[in-house]
Amino acid sequence: MHCPFCGAQDTRVTDSRLVAEGDQVRRRRQCAECGERFTTYETAELVMPRIIKADGTREVFDEAKLRAGMLRALEKRPVSAESIEAAVERIRQQLRARGEREVHARVVGEEVMGALKRLDQVAYIRFASVYRRFQDIDEFRAEIDRLAQEPGFSPDGSTRGDGR
Repeated sequence: MHCPFCGAQDTRVTDSRLVAEGDQVRRRRQCAECGERFTTYETAELVMPRIIKADGTREVFDEAKLRAGMLRALEKRPVSAESIEAAVERIRQQLRARGEREVHARVVGEEVMGALKRLDQVAYIRFASVYRRFQDIDEFRAEIDRLAQEPGFSPDGSTRGDGR
């Protein structure tokens, strides 16, 4: 680490501690040349995979785009902001845990559908109808019938234990 005061390359760490709920390391350093002290912060750089779209183009993972798609499906549904943020974070962690540099957009879409299915069945159907490009009422009916066959299905559309 270069000294910000004299530019020397020889600095030593005098103190380290976790900050920001353990997400950062704060280090106090001292320059061996001029003796000045300064603080640095270290965070992990977690690289998200690039997304391969259906047309073959690639784009950077965009958490805001993920959240916006989920919020659109959840519009006017009784789901807490905390539940939504937790679902977004779970999806991010699952994508990062794959350890791949690139992930097909359909994988992200399936993760979103799984999260929405757990959060709110109506939002799930809304998202699935756009994502899977339902063409008519029969496709809606078929998806609702598939959903009804799953364990824990609730005919009133309520969740299955996410604490809402």
